[in-house]
Amino acid sequence: MCALEHSRAEGATKGLVQAATGVGKTYLAAFDSKDYERVLFVAHREEILNQAAQSFRNVRDSSEYGFFRGDEKTTGKPVIFASVATLGREEYLCEKYFAPDYFDYIVIDEFHHAVNEQYQRIVDYFQPKFLLGLTATPERMDGKNIYEICDYNVPYEISLQEAINKGMLVPFHYYGIYDDTDYSKLHVVRGKYTEKELNETYIGNVHRHDLIYKHYCKYGSRQALGFCCSKAHAEEMAREFSGRGIPSVAVYSDAKGEFSEDRSVAIEKLRSGEIRVIFSVDMFNEGVDITSVDMVMFLRPTESPIVFLQQLGRGLRRSTRKEYLNVLDFIGNYEKAGRVRQLFTGNTCQKSGSYEFMDRDNIPDDCFVDFDMRLIDLFAEMDQKHRKLRDMICDEFYRVRELVEHCPSRMELFTYMEDDIYQMAIAHAKDNPFRDYLGYLESLGQLSAEEQVLFDGIGREFVNLLETTNMTKVYKMPVLQAFYNHGDIRLAVTEEELLKSWKEFFDADGNWKDLDKDMTYQKYRSISDREHIKKIMSMPVHFLQESGKGFFLQKEGYALALRPELEAVIGTEVFARQMRDVIEYRTMDYYQRRYRGRAAKQRFCEWGSLSVN
Repeated sequence: MCALEHSRAEGATKGLVQAATGVGKTYLAAFDSKDYERVLFVAHREEILNQAAQSFRNVRDSSEYGFFRGDEKTTGKPVIFASVATLGREEYLCEKYFAPDYFDYIVIDEFHHAVNEQYQRIVDYFQPKFLLGLTATPERMDGKNIYEICDYNVPYEISLQEAINKGMLVPFHYYGIYDDTDYSKLHVVRGKYTEKELNETYIGNVHRHDLIYKHYCKYGSRQALGFCCSKAHAEEMAREFSGRGIPSVAVYSDAKGEFSEDRSVAIEKLRSGEIRVIFSVDMFNEGVDITSVDMVMFLRPTESPIVFLQQLGRGLRRSTRKEYLNVLDFIGNYEKAGRVRQLFTGNTCQKSGSYEFMDRDNIPDDCFVDFDMRLIDLFAEMDQKHRKLRDMICDEFYRVRELVEHCPSRMELFTYMEDDIYQMAIAHAKDNPFRDYLGYLESLGQLSAEEQVLFDGIGREFVNLLETTNMTKVYKMPVLQAFYNHGDIRLAVTEEELLKSWKEFFDADGNWKDLDKDMTYQKYRSISDREHIKKIMSMPVHFLQESGKGFFLQKEGYALALRPELEAVIGTEVFARQMRDVIEYRTMDYYQRRYRGRAAKQRFCEWGSLSVN
């Protein structure tokens, strides 16, 4: 709460709290919003809304609550718990139900869903004094970057490692089990194996059933969750385990199978001991916890680190008689199999090209990670086959292109690109497509006819200048935004126009911190317009003139002007679109680097404090 209050005191109107599953994010939201009169809590599952309502009742000591979901459309109450599927419809986002400024405080739970169209409509419609996003997994399921929605303002975060070390969650014992299932002939579509081919690989695979059952028996469990790839897979696993004397059920949407069970009924049966295992399909990834679960089994390829950590989190809550969580991960030669090594430590193989198995620095206290020796050989073989970065970037481009169903803009590629590949791309200038995106598209034959015209003229040279101009500081962004002028591009800007753009930029979302090293919010608010203009002219304006390749000029009556030759292109839609895309991308890239730098600094300080103690 202190971090959130401090963030608001510095002018923030939105923020993201990133905390491991089970550490009490909902209670944090309830306490932080206690002094606000009207509060909206948005989630995508009924269970989450019901649990949140109970948490808020415990904190606010009031019964003035209502739900906005299904057939229940409560309005006029100070605290509303809303289903995104209901409130996110256009017919409900209007004055008839709620005015845009009705809520003072809005909580978006499971914030990694917030790029979903319905969530986005809610975020765009309402105008709260503060918006709080809650998530255990900041990465979006399809790779989209949720940090952009809150401009990388993360007032508080606690990692899985920290939560376990502080005793908020139980430790885990992870076993990477070698699975000789052959995935080499299976196809990957949009980064995932197809359900049909996985079913053909798993269904009727007696050898694999024996492997899973024997390891379940080896490590033992009173209450376990098994994560499957499909309804048919979950049904078969429940049938196999039940037939071997381990009462089990399958849980999935629209459950109608022989071994299927309603989720709430299955949970009660598991808690009471009537069954021992629930095999599920995407039904326990988030929002619903069974605190007494003492084993989770990963029975399908680990394609997404987000899903992996969500499913791991289902078993990490503290419970009577549970000392630790057993994690059984059945790993074969599927794509991205080696990625699991990084999930517990946060380390990557970007620099050295390989992963050091002896590195245990970031594994939480009382936890251990054990890989079958055959997996160590498999990972080494996969590392040696590591493809060229240029090919990986190209594959990512086409994956994103298929995802968005058109040639992606810089912002779309940045937003959806896998972060590991993005970080490697920007670290290698010659392979970095963002340093000359039009040139990259031209090399792939992806330019439209109007983009080709821009590419062949002076417009491309100016756009490339915007892509490559130094951004150690963020000072140039508001100057470029003044020229862009919300799409009505100017050939020259006055001091007053620069000042307006400058103040709009630095007033927003804590950007004022980047003005000077020791800047405080009070100091920022005391800066006069004259002082702002002096800094604008001596810093970004000066450097754009010096290093702007002749595109930025002095002009009588103006603070800064563009080369007259650009007049022929700045009125075109394609130029405006490219200019906007570059500015948005460079700004978000800067925010990301700023956030990563601050997070790294915080971790270093915490490490130093531990070392001293």
